[in-house]
Amino acid sequence: MLNKEVYISRRRKLKENFKDGLILIIGNDFSPLDCEDNTYPFIQDATFKYYFGIDHNGLIGIIDIDKNEEIIFGNDYTMSDIIWMGKQKFLKELAIEVGIEKFIEKEELKKYLENRKNIRFTNQYRTDNIMYLSSILNINPFEFDKNISFDLVKAIIRQRNVKEKIEIEEIEKAVNITKEMHLSAMRNVKAGIKEYELVADVEKQPRKYNAYYSFQTILSKNGQILHNHSHLNILKDGDLVLLDCGALSDEGYCGDMTTTFPVSGKFTERQKTIHNIVRDMFDRAKELVRAGITYKEVHLEACKVLAKNMKKLRLMKGEVEDIVSSGAHALFMPHGLGHMMGMTVHDMENFGEINVGYDEGEKKSTQFGLSSLRLAKKLEVGNIFTIEPGIYFIPELFEKWRNEKLHEEFLNYDEIEKYMDFGGIRMERDILIQEDGTSRILGDKFPRTADEIEKYMEEYRK
Repeated sequence: MLNKEVYISRRRKLKENFKDGLILIIGNDFSPLDCEDNTYPFIQDATFKYYFGIDHNGLIGIIDIDKNEEIIFGNDYTMSDIIWMGKQKFLKELAIEVGIEKFIEKEELKKYLENRKNIRFTNQYRTDNIMYLSSILNINPFEFDKNISFDLVKAIIRQRNVKEKIEIEEIEKAVNITKEMHLSAMRNVKAGIKEYELVADVEKQPRKYNAYYSFQTILSKNGQILHNHSHLNILKDGDLVLLDCGALSDEGYCGDMTTTFPVSGKFTERQKTIHNIVRDMFDRAKELVRAGITYKEVHLEACKVLAKNMKKLRLMKGEVEDIVSSGAHALFMPHGLGHMMGMTVHDMENFGEINVGYDEGEKKSTQFGLSSLRLAKKLEVGNIFTIEPGIYFIPELFEKWRNEKLHEEFLNYDEIEKYMDFGGIRMERDILIQEDGTSRILGDKFPRTADEIEKYMEEYRK
């Protein structure tokens, strides 16, 4: 846990948004794999951990504005727990360590909430939490979302959007572990091994730092599959490996990076050309990001770099502005440029992508590609987010568009077809908007260009 003053300050700041009522924040419980004693790894709800800090299952935090008190409800350890898990600090002791004096058994919560007005809670992503809250609040679970406090959701998003100094340090720690995951893959990749052998090495790295991985590792020679989770292919010289992975620090903060590197240690000329275009897209975005600019604007500028370079390769034609406004470039990059990052890898998207990534009143585009833009709003000091441009040659999408004669005025389908065996390349780094409004890439120095990757692999690969 962090220093208790951090949690006290966070709760105080949240409470300042409301004049009366109470705030209820529910933590996660264990999620059974097949029975209650065999569960998935426990990950605490990020909002509960942000305000209450305790990494334990089955807890509910109360910030009672009317009574001017804060309480954690839960069930403390029993002798059976101690027998199976060993002696641990009691939860009431942990509550004191995060600045809360009152710890009450969970069974008393329903009584505590009786006849209370303005009970504020957020939307939930776990069915068991929806059912539990519905039962103690006497609401229809099928109408649960009609009862959430959108004012509370907005207040939490505003607060968590701006990262504190301690959070930046934790995220940077996670980013550096993430970088070691990527460097280890570059050192250990070789022709003849299965993808899952490389995944095993990647996922071993965070364990060395008492960390975990922040999402399921994406690793494949088929980089055109954006979020590939099958790792059965045998790697061979000439293949590119796309690795998208991240570490979760022991304090619950995430890293998220993507690299694309050659199995042989050397890019082919065609691979290097595409990698350089992706790098140029990244560099243009990094050049633009600052406090006050909208991320949608940054996304579109990166897409213009894509279109300009695809014209040079004779894969596209027409005016760059027209290409991007039409959405024709999305054949090669059908996703957005990035997303918020923090205690979850797509930070706070449990509150709704539109609420987290868009300014109030702004609607998402329905255009293919642009509709997948998770982050569009104006950037501000303290934001942490990803920049992750990519270029992909997706045979199924190519065939669909060509058969439908989509954007024929901008796409040279005969030339594009020659790249259908290419795969895909993505480059992703984690970015902070600093106090002076400028941006910086988080973490230690890391090979980024094709030449730097080749140099690192030549020097360090096993």
